[in-house]
Amino acid sequence: MEFIADLHVHSAYSRATSKASNLAGLYAWAMVKGIHLIGTGDFTHPGWFQQLRENLLPAEQGFFRLKDEKVPPALPGIAPAPIQTRFILTAEISSIYKRHGRVRKVHNILFAPDFASAEKINRRLAAIGNIESDGRPILGLDSRNLLEIVLEEAPQGFLVPAHIWTPWFSLFGSKSGFDSMEECFGDLTEHIFALETGLSSDPEMNRRISNLDRYTLISNSDCHSPSKLGREVNLFNTDFDYFSMKEALKDPSKGFRGTVEFYPEEGKYHMDGHRKCNISLTPKQTRELNGICPTCGKPVTIGVSHRVMELADRDAPVYPEGDPGFKSLIPLQEILSEVIGIGPNTKGVLNQYQKIINTFGSEFNILLKTPEEDIKQSSPILAEAIARLRNNQVIRKAGFDGEFGTIHVFKPGELSSLSGQDPLFSKKPGNMLR
Repeated sequence: MEFIADLHVHSAYSRATSKASNLAGLYAWAMVKGIHLIGTGDFTHPGWFQQLRENLLPAEQGFFRLKDEKVPPALPGIAPAPIQTRFILTAEISSIYKRHGRVRKVHNILFAPDFASAEKINRRLAAIGNIESDGRPILGLDSRNLLEIVLEEAPQGFLVPAHIWTPWFSLFGSKSGFDSMEECFGDLTEHIFALETGLSSDPEMNRRISNLDRYTLISNSDCHSPSKLGREVNLFNTDFDYFSMKEALKDPSKGFRGTVEFYPEEGKYHMDGHRKCNISLTPKQTRELNGICPTCGKPVTIGVSHRVMELADRDAPVYPEGDPGFKSLIPLQEILSEVIGIGPNTKGVLNQYQKIINTFGSEFNILLKTPEEDIKQSSPILAEAIARLRNNQVIRKAGFDGEFGTIHVFKPGELSSLSGQDPLFSKKPGNMLR
């Protein structure tokens, strides 16, 4: 079965997360996006774990269905095409600890095939630190030892290092990470088989590092509100169950079909810089400035592009045999925002988003599968935007130091010069797509 999976999300029990990040909200937005499998996130939190046990029922092996699938729509009037959507038990741990004389801050994603295994993990972690204050608990637990707990308490579970290049909290982060897998996980390194690239990097960047050749590269939204589901996702063509999915991650030839990615420049840590001073720098400029902000004299944040370059041993990416590749996309709301000329979360954009979903079934259906000629019947300009997107004809302005970048498909002034009538190319309600 072909399916789309977003395996790293958060519940309302995590800090800085929307109250709408409950099971009903996640399920409703997964349908809108066209996502078949969602991580639960936060299974280590006692309150969320109880909600999961009460509201999820076993479905396919290791997957769970929502007990009551009659949930409120994600947006008023929105009616996506029905799909089979399931949950998988996941959690993220923030490990802060000392190793080799330095403080390390690493985030890791845990996967469990059943509630019994997740409960055993929770029991071990509760004896180590506070797992009740945050859905993503902060523990003084070495990543290697966290992996050992997963292997002991959930033999069919597994661990994936999260957003591995984020400067502050990741495996290879410039501020508090490591320079190699072995340095982090030691004698248990062989039990890691997948890495999450994060929003600010993509497989092309990661494949410049030969030491990562044996790892499957996955991508997820890490969303803190359900509307952000699917910013990045994984594509599979396997039997629809936990164990088939896991085997495909260990050996992509068994059905892992690659990822759908943010353009890495849109990620908020792609380039170097200092957000307070609005300074964005290339790695070369950072080196010339000795890592110091030219405006305030403080150290700049070293971004993902720079950090990848530090560890790279290739001038160009080399893909392992059979590597499934990836696609880069812009979220549909951002495309509509550019076409209509108003903010992505405004009523006008959301109204058009709802109508397009109702016409084409789901966001990923229109971005990945719907023929351009079919889209053109509703909006020639939207069809042109998606055609350019599918051909990577985009204009990129990179993010830095916590500031998201921007990706555009049209040059300044180009939209106003396009001829012909288009229902999206007007802010007047009477001319909007019907």
